[in-house]
Amino acid sequence: MTAPAPSTFPPAARPLAATPPVAALIAQINAYKMDDHLRALVAAGSRDVRHAGHAQAVAYLYEQLRAVPGIEVQTHLAAYQGQRLENIVAIIDPLGPVPPGGWVLVSAHYDSIANRTPGWDPRVTAAPGADDNATGTAALLEHTRILAANRSALRTRVVVAFFDGEELFYKGSADFVSKLTKPYAYKAAINLDMVGFNPITDRLDLLWYLPHSAGLRDRVAATNQRYGIGVSPLNPLYASDGSTIMDAAPFGLAGIPSIALCQRYGGNDASFPGNSTFHTSNDTEASVTNRGLWLKAAKLTLAVALELAAE
Repeated sequence: MTAPAPSTFPPAARPLAATPPVAALIAQINAYKMDDHLRALVAAGSRDVRHAGHAQAVAYLYEQLRAVPGIEVQTHLAAYQGQRLENIVAIIDPLGPVPPGGWVLVSAHYDSIANRTPGWDPRVTAAPGADDNATGTAALLEHTRILAANRSALRTRVVVAFFDGEELFYKGSADFVSKLTKPYAYKAAINLDMVGFNPITDRLDLLWYLPHSAGLRDRVAATNQRYGIGVSPLNPLYASDGSTIMDAAPFGLAGIPSIALCQRYGGNDASFPGNSTFHTSNDTEASVTNRGLWLKAAKLTLAVALELAAE
């Protein structure tokens, strides 16, 4: 009997059945776990780099991340006016080889500020930062847990970045980007910031940085529809330069497709009443009035990251 010719197809990197559908993975986001993380971050009193609570929040993030199996946790240090900034990065790799490019970054800033509070002193005044941005930070901790437990769903590296110094004009993320080498390994940067307040509607602004981010903008909108996540309205907002202050900005300015999701950037309108606790000592857990929006923002961010990382 003639031996069969060897297959010309390369061996599969992983069984197809090992890849859970995106819809099943985003359903794993646990709103109660996010709430626990938010409470712990707010309990620090302030996460401003000049306040003692900052160190407490940093310790909490390391504790949570180091408890997640199968990831690498890195520290990226920066400085602003003599103050140490500490970016904390979780690296989640696929089960197979890690490609040198096409990586996906998901970020949120964990620092807080209360400079709209009269007499605010960053060293001692409370800046609980529940909505801004314990909501985004808590969502990223859930993303890390789910991605690490489902590495078979990934074909490329996902970097989950907890940036410091965003409230100081995104100094932490800007330093992180300045240390990247070209050609950039990242094909997309997704930022989540301030997504738990809106008593009127489940609205998010979709900020996209410069024309090269238009494709990523469209993917986010399509993903919201594809999985029935229900962010509505999802308002595209073009950011032409770094004056739109989000941690997505340095990536977009460097030429990396970059978007940010935020409950509202700019003035109030009929679908957003304004948040009087923004950048004040009153941004407590009580200011997170729309838990449904928070969960939807977390789902949308994770869904986009999963789709990009599965390509």
